[in-house]
Amino acid sequence: MTFHTLDVVVLNTDLPAHGLKRGDLGAVVDIYSPDAVEVEFVTASGRTQALITLRPSDIREVGDDDLVAVRPAGTSPTRDA
Repeated sequence: MTFHTLDVVVLNTDLPAHGLKRGDLGAVVDIYSPDAVEVEFVTASGRTQALITLRPSDIREVGDDDLVAVRPAGTSPTRDA
């Protein structure tokens, strides 16, 4: 799949170091190469949880059957203490 800037994407795997879990929604903010996509994940209030470079295999497009849910954010190095 080819991703574009501002695409909403779904995380395919847990990333505990960033407080992220499989199924979390993010937005593509930059495409560095065919193998590197910068994705921002935010809390429901709009605070950035993580801004990380991922491989395209780490994310997928949002599907018609996907359900959006809310959960407490995990601890992340990008969060203010």
